[in-house]
Amino acid sequence: MFGFDLTTLSFVGLVSLAACAVVYTFLFDRVSNEKNQEKRVGRIKSRHTTNEGRAKAHARVADATKRRQSVQSSLKELEERNKKKNSNKAGIKEKIRQAGLTISMRQFVIMSVIVGIVLMGLTYVVTGKLLVAVAAAVVGGLGLPRWVVNFLKKRRMGKFTEEFPNAVDVIVRGVKAGLPLNDCLGIVAAEAKEPVCSEFKKILETQNMGVPMTEAIQKLFKNVPLTEANFFGIVIAIQQGAGGNLSEALGNLSKVLRDRKKIKNKIKAMSAEAKASAMIIGALPLIVALLVYLTTPSYIMTLFTHPTGHIILMCSAVWMGIGCMVMRAMINFDF
Repeated sequence: MFGFDLTTLSFVGLVSLAACAVVYTFLFDRVSNEKNQEKRVGRIKSRHTTNEGRAKAHARVADATKRRQSVQSSLKELEERNKKKNSNKAGIKEKIRQAGLTISMRQFVIMSVIVGIVLMGLTYVVTGKLLVAVAAAVVGGLGLPRWVVNFLKKRRMGKFTEEFPNAVDVIVRGVKAGLPLNDCLGIVAAEAKEPVCSEFKKILETQNMGVPMTEAIQKLFKNVPLTEANFFGIVIAIQQGAGGNLSEALGNLSKVLRDRKKIKNKIKAMSAEAKASAMIIGALPLIVALLVYLTTPSYIMTLFTHPTGHIILMCSAVWMGIGCMVMRAMINFDF
């Protein structure tokens, strides 16, 4: 009647139906997600419109606010306490304890005097000059023993950093298994490597004397002045004060400690070339001077026999020292 037969109309209808099916297939997820979102929004609105729902919502908000304020106050208190502890630099007595040495301050002074006297005698025998011998005694009596203590302390802190994440993992597994925190600390004190073993023994001994757990663990940062030990004390203090899942908090701490360790190793690897270059540049003048002395001694002995040569050597030593300190500052990363 209108110029279209039944076959053409059927074909157009089927094509339209297929197109609608294809469009619906691609938009089905979005439509269903929008419907689910509308349902969830409707349930939440109906939940909050009732008096009971409003009361529960306000209670949840108040509880979350209270926990957040408690955590913030705990962090602020711990930060102020650590600032007071770190306001003064550690003395030589504290450094001796942090280095793991068992000598007293009197013994350290006696050893320093002996080292100074020995170096003074050796220098006087070699050079025959009293002023140089006195300078060697001062350096040997005041500088060398303190350098040894600082070296031992740094090495002990490095060992603690290597072993501490494993100790935290042991505590996490013990807490998840249902053991009390004291028993987990006892396991670490019995089975961990040094110096973690001895430091956790000190924590248990301090607690057995009646000191609360939080204060006993906070003393760990005093004996081991590392950021990792401070993190551990803060986590335990917050958990003791505000509650929460201790295993989850310590698990996150263990992950942070291992990430810090990875960053530290990465920094060492990236700065190894610069450190090697600095060592070569710093040692090059001494090596050249030694080779010149071995080949032609008369050519270089003027620096050691003539007053002008003494001035040149002194200025060269000062500039070399400044250059070494600048290179050390450029390759020394603190994080």
